[in-house]
Amino acid sequence: MDKIDSNSAALKKYTDQFSSWFLYRLRSYFKNDDNAGKEPFKTILPAEDDESDISVFIRENKLTKEEILVLVLAIVPHLHPSLLDNLIKQTIPDQGDFPQLGGVRGTHFRGFLPTGETALFMLDGNDYAKRLRYQRIFDSDHIFAKKNVLRLDDPLPGEPRFSGKIVISAECIELFTVGKISHPRLSMEFPAQYITTRMVWDDLVLNETAFKQINELLVWVNNHKTLMDDWGMSRTLKPGYRALFHGPPGTGKTLTATLLGKYTGKDVFKIDLSMVVSKFVGETEKNLSNLFNKAENKNWILFFDEADALFSKRTSVRDAHDKYANQEAAYLLQRIESFNGLVILASNFKNNIDDAFLRRFHSIIHFPLPLFPERLKIWQNAFPSNATMAGDIELSLIAKKYELTGSAIMNVVQYCCLQALSKNTGLIDQETLLSGIQKEYLKEGRIW
Repeated sequence: MDKIDSNSAALKKYTDQFSSWFLYRLRSYFKNDDNAGKEPFKTILPAEDDESDISVFIRENKLTKEEILVLVLAIVPHLHPSLLDNLIKQTIPDQGDFPQLGGVRGTHFRGFLPTGETALFMLDGNDYAKRLRYQRIFDSDHIFAKKNVLRLDDPLPGEPRFSGKIVISAECIELFTVGKISHPRLSMEFPAQYITTRMVWDDLVLNETAFKQINELLVWVNNHKTLMDDWGMSRTLKPGYRALFHGPPGTGKTLTATLLGKYTGKDVFKIDLSMVVSKFVGETEKNLSNLFNKAENKNWILFFDEADALFSKRTSVRDAHDKYANQEAAYLLQRIESFNGLVILASNFKNNIDDAFLRRFHSIIHFPLPLFPERLKIWQNAFPSNATMAGDIELSLIAKKYELTGSAIMNVVQYCCLQALSKNTGLIDQETLLSGIQKEYLKEGRIW
């Protein structure tokens, strides 16, 4: 049975059980039906051999019967849009408002959307003690909130909290149905872009010190769960890991972040700071909140490139702009410290980063300009096997004479290869190579 078939069978089972329970509650309350006095089931826990995604989630998080019912209630509108309406009409054929049931209608979706009140009614709306106990399912410290599974939408001002509709995350719907989670798209709600690479560790050329520090990040990613949970260090250590990559552009900071994700099986998201930073008061914090809320408990790596825009030194307060800029930095500091994944900041200059951030980094890794041995290795590995090097080219002399970053060297290689292709020769000659190097020098404003 493939993943979709497995998930489909499990969802049908849970939906059927949920329907029996919901009808039982409706008949008990509205019909005072003696036949409804017996609960239709005592448990809906999954079988041990049920490997559907929703059943795995239920087992891993040790959900109770009530928590499973609330989870299925949140899923139902996405699977069977008319199911709740049909169940209600079976019991209450007359039209009218029934505040006990809660529920709202959407703007485009015309079916019944459950609210917190719907969940409390379904579990046991008549018993105040049980009602208050079940409200905890929607608390911020419940597994549903911690893992961004479902939440209550904010009600209108002055209205009861549980009049807010139940919102289940799009990722959970996708996982429980088709068995995978797509990468979120770059948007104002999620100002980050998924990045990856086809390169390997051997393509990254750095000094030995930097490689040792990068290995520390690998050790943390591979062992932090054991450290925090099995060794009990979650009581004394803050969650997550924070690293600063600093050095000139083109020295391998972004490549290192993507390779860390590639070799640890973690998704890497590069934050688009142009979509985060706003001139309007409170908007930057709002954008950051959306980002971190989406990323929480996802085992993602967040990569802030050119992080000076957000993490620069705080200033003395001379006007309102300074005040709010400092508030943004303080908010960001708090969110980064509470994030339970790996956060990497990249900056061209370490001195631009606020000291309060520097003290909280676990690793500060310098990516210097490559020295002659590193430059030579980059040149030797850069050209494709299809290209033929002219006999008068000595890469050791080129590497010794011209101080270029790895990124600049790759720009030169691309220029040379395109020139060779345009001439239908496949030959990389000395003149073209020097011309490509000259272009890079001029781009950087350096004397040729």
